[in-house]
Amino acid sequence: MKASTRILCGAALVGMVTLAQAEVAVIVNPAAAKAPSQSDVANIFLGKDKSMKGVDQAGWTPAKEAFYAGVTSKNESQLKSYWSGLIFTGKGQPLPSVADDAAVVAKVAAEADAIGYVDSSAVNGSVKVLFTLP
Repeated sequence: MKASTRILCGAALVGMVTLAQAEVAVIVNPAAAKAPSQSDVANIFLGKDKSMKGVDQAGWTPAKEAFYAGVTSKNESQLKSYWSGLIFTGKGQPLPSVADDAAVVAKVAAEADAIGYVDSSAVNGSVKVLFTLP
């Protein structure tokens, strides 16, 4: 009985590690006029570059965490502090957010100047992947 419990726990742990290592895809509309670099993407999502409409995700999901850590080098508390400072001084507002990966894909597919990020498993033919983050 103990051996089977260990095997089951081990399999569950491997499954969780696999889920935690999913890639995040930065996506744009296939008709986008330009393909921004990773530093351009950081500036778009930090409100410094208005050349494209960033589509953020509501809540702090694993995809959002990986995206902001990989592209802007900010964690949740640093990002909240960053936006609080801009809001307080009247220099900016956070990007509009949508509920989940499917909503990001739909919005980016519908708007030629939109850019977003999703778990790579949510990507379909209606959007173009700029790059992926581990």
